[in-house]
Amino acid sequence: MALHSRAWLKIFCLLAGLMSTSTLAEQPGEFDFFVLSLSWSPTYCKQEGKDANPYQCEVDDPYRFVVHGLWPQYEQGYPQSCPGMPERIDRRIAEDMEDIMPSHGLVFHQWRKHGTCSGLDPEDYFSLTRQAFEKIAIPGVFKKLDKRGKAAPATVEKAFRLANPGLREDGMAVTCDRGELEEVRICLTKDLAFRSCTAVDRAGCRSASFDVPPPGAR
Repeated sequence: MALHSRAWLKIFCLLAGLMSTSTLAEQPGEFDFFVLSLSWSPTYCKQEGKDANPYQCEVDDPYRFVVHGLWPQYEQGYPQSCPGMPERIDRRIAEDMEDIMPSHGLVFHQWRKHGTCSGLDPEDYFSLTRQAFEKIAIPGVFKKLDKRGKAAPATVEKAFRLANPGLREDGMAVTCDRGELEEVRICLTKDLAFRSCTAVDRAGCRSASFDVPPPGAR
């Protein structure tokens, strides 16, 4: 009977340890690095069509790369919707981010899912998001592109590496969706320095090539 009790005690301690580790892992500020995700806006506008956000897609000067989010990451996986942080943020923050995050709904969603895990208050989190975006030099080909093109994921990565000294091949990933360029994801330390991130790198697009819609494509 005593042996049976000790066995249950070991199981209880093991479960308690796992629960403690899980709880710790979801605490704001407890993460390893950031991923800055840059979306190629023309792909979103084309694929969503009439359902696309008009403030992003029905504009005289079409967006090109925009910020999807600045995501706290573990070496494997990521935290999300961390407790103890405010869920709602001032609409003024979304208005201030319109030039690089043209969807207010996206700003609010990114705060709830990712910003709450950053350990920062909303103003500082989005200020850091802007700093991360401004750190990245967008390759000239994407600033000038005005007609549909085709590229390989490795070619897009190389263009970003050449434009950003210190950015490594294993420190980023290019993603695709339905045969078109979707996002460029760049790994950064908490101080916004470039760093390696093998798990993110491995999750990149596996297609040999994809289409790159031009700004204004619908």
